[in-house]
Order: sequence, then C-alpha cells, then structure tokens
Amino acid sequence: MIPWPVSLTLIITFGMPRKQRICPAPSTSATFIREASMDSSRTLVSGVSGPIGAALLPSLNARGHKITRLVRGAPSDEEQVAWDPAQPLPPKSVSGFEAVIHLAGETVVGRWTEAKKNRILNSRVLGTRHLAEALAQAPQRPRVLISASAIGYYGDRGDEILHEASPSGNGFLPEVCRQWEAATQPATQAGIRTVQMRIGVVLSSVGGALPKMLLPFRLGVGGNMGSGHQWWSWIHVQDLVGAIHHILKSDLLQGPLNVVAPKPVTNAEFTRVLASVLSRPAIFPMPVFAARLVFGQMGEEVLLASQRVEPAKLIASGYPFHYVDLKKALEEILKR
Repeated sequence: MIPWPVSLTLIITFGMPRKQRICPAPSTSATFIREASMDSSRTLVSGVSGPIGAALLPSLNARGHKITRLVRGAPSDEEQVAWDPAQPLPPKSVSGFEAVIHLAGETVVGRWTEAKKNRILNSRVLGTRHLAEALAQAPQRPRVLISASAIGYYGDRGDEILHEASPSGNGFLPEVCRQWEAATQPATQAGIRTVQMRIGVVLSSVGGALPKMLLPFRLGVGGNMGSGHQWWSWIHVQDLVGAIHHILKSDLLQGPLNVVAPKPVTNAEFTRVLASVLSRPAIFPMPVFAARLVFGQMGEEVLLASQRVEPAKLIASGYPFHYVDLKKALEEILKR
C-alpha cells in the first residue's frame, strides 16, 4: 500500500482564500514602469469561483473597482454577465470595461482520460479565444486583458533556469499552454495590452496545492514525490494578488509573465520545510513508479516535472515581493 493518500494530488495549478493583506503598489523610479490609475475602474473577471478569484475579489473591492463577473447560466444581477466558454460572446456584453482578468479553466486534478484532456484544453483555448475576440470587437475595448496561463508551458526541464523568453517544452501541458496563450491574440492584435500570467504552485490556506498536502503531512506520512530533485516554482497567494494589481498599473508589462516567487525550491526542500513548519516527520516518499501508477500522465507531467522558473520581468518591473522565503510563506499561511 502506498502511504500517501489520493489527496496527494498536489497540483501545479492552471489555474489556484483567506483574509487579504493587499500588497501596495510599488514605488519605483524604474523607467520600465509607467503607472496608470486603475482604481475605481470597471473590471470584468472570469473564474471567480476558483481560489485565485476568491482571493482577488476582496482586494479589487477594497481598491474601489466596480466588478462584473462572467458566470455560467443566467445572471442573477447586473454585476454578472452570462457566458458559455465554448460559444462566442456578444461583443456588447463585454464592452465598457477598463480591465479584464481571465482566470477560468477546467481543473487539471484527476486522471487524464481523453475526455478529461479535451475539457482541460477546450475550456482554456475556446474560452480565451471567444473572450479575446469579443473584446477585440467591443464598441469600447478594455485597456488591459490579464489572462491566466501556467508554468506548465515549459515542460520538464531539469535544472535549467527558465525565464519568459525560454522555449516551450514537450507534452500535453506545454501544448495546452501554447494554445491557451495564442488564443489571446485577437485582443493583442486589436491593440489591447495583454498579459499571459504563467502561474506556479500557488500557496493558500484554501484551494490550490497546499490544502491537498496537509493531511498526509499532519499524519506523519508525508514525503518526497519521486526523487525530490524536481524544481517547484511557487508563489504566495498574496503575491499573486499583488502581481495582478501591479500589472493593472504597469502599462509597459505585456506578453508572457512568470508569476512565481524569486526562490524556487526542489520538491525535497519543499517537503522538508513543510514538515518542519508542521513539526512532523517527512519520511514516506512516493516512488516514481507509484506516482505514475496512481496518477498516470498527470503524475508524469505535473508531480514529477521540474520547472526552475525565474520571474525576470516582474523583478525588472519593480514588483516588491512580500514572500520570498518558503518557510516564512508557509508559516504565515499555517500558523495563524
């Protein structure tokens, strides 16, 4: 029997709430940044039910944004716009917003049957393309579109240091990310400033990877995934929210953007630090063959893949990371 329960679906999310601490807008003299006031703006958000959306909305409200949500089914009030990601959107329904933040997509959790892989791909590519096309044709276009992507774009790259200009890798997830990012092109071609956030492992007390890990570690049966040598590029949910606000205000940020903390760690280091913060041992590794047996292709491309990602553009633009050290990030989340 494998000591790790199925809850070990520790997902490097494509997509990832707790009491918000809003990261302040950066103060920098760098010529890379030209700030534009986005407070009190009309903002359209998709994927609001996910952990990133749940963490983001309170901070947008606190900064005076008037939020409208893209929702499936009939809207319940004037602050909702109905959409089906598989179908085109009427351009007028997304007209008049200053900013659009697109986070929606099928979860990658679960065994990747062909039907599951089609849902993962189509929910991202079709949804993003239909939204981008509608924004491009809208009578009043937004100033910025921020669209989620993932560091899965890079594939399994060992110890290679990856930045935004690094080529994409091989496999299902890199292909999904390539098509996902390309689907934003109608907005870019229409002159809308477009940012594709390549998001890493999001650390939050609710949603994303961390809660799925806690039970086995608290029971003392946590451990490495495979060899533990694979790199995990992580980000505290507060820095992810802060990065989104930074993008909204930074007119010269566009294109692919790595949204990860500056200090990635190996899976072995992540395991050791998490066990230390929880005051538990970490002595039950999940062998490579077991990860492949339990999780199939998802285990191969998500749990065992190595992505040593550098947030080069965020650093160059002057974003002030609040959580650089993994131990401090986990302590802030878990010891409250």
